[in-house]
Amino acid sequence: LPIVVKGFEMEIIPASRIVTQIGETLILTCNTTGCASPSFSWRTQMDNPLGGTVNNHRTYSTLTMNPVSIVNSHDYLCTVFCGEKEKKEKSIKVELYSFPSDPIIEISPSLVAGEPVTVICKIPDVYPSDHLEVLLKKEEHVLHKENFYEDDSTNTETKTVTYSFNPTAEDIGKEITCVAKLPIANMDFEPKERVTSQKLNANFGPQNTIITASPGNLPMEGDSLKLTCVTESNPPPQIVWRKRLADESIQHLIENNVLSIPHARFTDSGQYICEVINLVTNKTEKATVDIVIQDGPKNTMISVIPATAVKEGETVMMKCTSSGNPAPVISWKKKNATGQTEKIFKDATLTIQNIKSQDLELYECEAYNQFGKEEKAVKLLVQVPPQNITVLVYPSENVKEGENVTIICSTYSNPPSQMVLKKLHQEKEIILPSVNGTFILYNVTKNDTGRYLLDVFNEVGNNIKVIEIAVVGRLEKPDQMIPLIIAFSCVTAVAVPVVAILIYVSRKAKINGSYSLVKALRLKV
Repeated sequence: LPIVVKGFEMEIIPASRIVTQIGETLILTCNTTGCASPSFSWRTQMDNPLGGTVNNHRTYSTLTMNPVSIVNSHDYLCTVFCGEKEKKEKSIKVELYSFPSDPIIEISPSLVAGEPVTVICKIPDVYPSDHLEVLLKKEEHVLHKENFYEDDSTNTETKTVTYSFNPTAEDIGKEITCVAKLPIANMDFEPKERVTSQKLNANFGPQNTIITASPGNLPMEGDSLKLTCVTESNPPPQIVWRKRLADESIQHLIENNVLSIPHARFTDSGQYICEVINLVTNKTEKATVDIVIQDGPKNTMISVIPATAVKEGETVMMKCTSSGNPAPVISWKKKNATGQTEKIFKDATLTIQNIKSQDLELYECEAYNQFGKEEKAVKLLVQVPPQNITVLVYPSENVKEGENVTIICSTYSNPPSQMVLKKLHQEKEIILPSVNGTFILYNVTKNDTGRYLLDVFNEVGNNIKVIEIAVVGRLEKPDQMIPLIIAFSCVTAVAVPVVAILIYVSRKAKINGSYSLVKALRLKV
């Protein structure tokens, strides 16, 4: 059979045209068939430098461009020799572009709303720039269009588009978009459009600062209270909470936009201040809110001037104080001995002038508001000196020897009176003390004749009554020690416990006998 010899052929891979981006790697391959020992040669159409590296193998050769640069924008020719007589050539056109990255937006300077702002859009390393189209938009509104059709750059360049405008307050936060297009006909590459957006971020504020209170600025005691400071500021501000105290000083609280009080107390009432500071614009703004914690009356107290115990005829002032919000209404009631209550006054201070003994009653202060009431009571003690004193001598002031003489004293006073019976003697005064008011002289003698002084006294005064006792008749026994028994009780308007009778009597000198305590009686009137 005849031997078929395949003919000598060559090809360039990729085909006759390649589009590549500057900076990437491109490998051109010149491949042969039908030749045992081909030799390869690479050159540019205009015999410019290759701008790459050639590697020859047995049946193919490669031209590697790493990285591709502007010098590689040529028609490349691969020549293959097979022996001395056979030669073949093929060319490939390398077309270059550069559109490597998205645009870069700079908004400068970043100022307060209302002042001019310049938007700069940079498109890095573009080639060929004479096809570049740039669009600046604010949201969907076109701000500026620009193309570079007249550009004659021969290498990659960063192209810049600049546009200035006066933003309004409503523009803050809107997106500024830069759209860059490189629409080159008959060049197949992606992407041919690149987009970058950035928010219009002007520095401003603080402004329109307010405080919101939840559940409100009149919470009940025990409620959870949350104060939020709301402001407009960029960049976000520093927020400081303070409270104005009763003495007008300022108390530093926290640095946060929310001030929380989990369980509000009456003492949390007051003016709260939110201070907002923008460290970039160097501006400060304050907002205030008055918080009033509501509650029923508490800590109700009564103060009495000069004291709860006063002398008859003095002026007494009773002042009732109570905390609560709204401020409690104060009223006074008087409770008499039968337990009946009578409303007598509606004010914080109750004044009783020229106080009388009948004013000795229980006084109640009632503090009331819409959230409750609280009562406090005070009892006045009206001090009265002994008065309306009555003295009875039984059987009479003139008695016979051996009889008993009873002296009964009654009086009205507060606090209860004490009583002392005194007998004047030539050498000394004989004192018969008592807290009660009945005195009994047993088996009197002529020695008991004389003037007796009855001294009735308490803490606020005293009164003295004089009694003349005359004893007539003969003694039935020789002069000797005769027992004198004095017992007593007190009849007064204010009942007091019966106190044990203490009597010490001594007599001496130019008389024929002495008194001594031989018997004590406890009498109740």
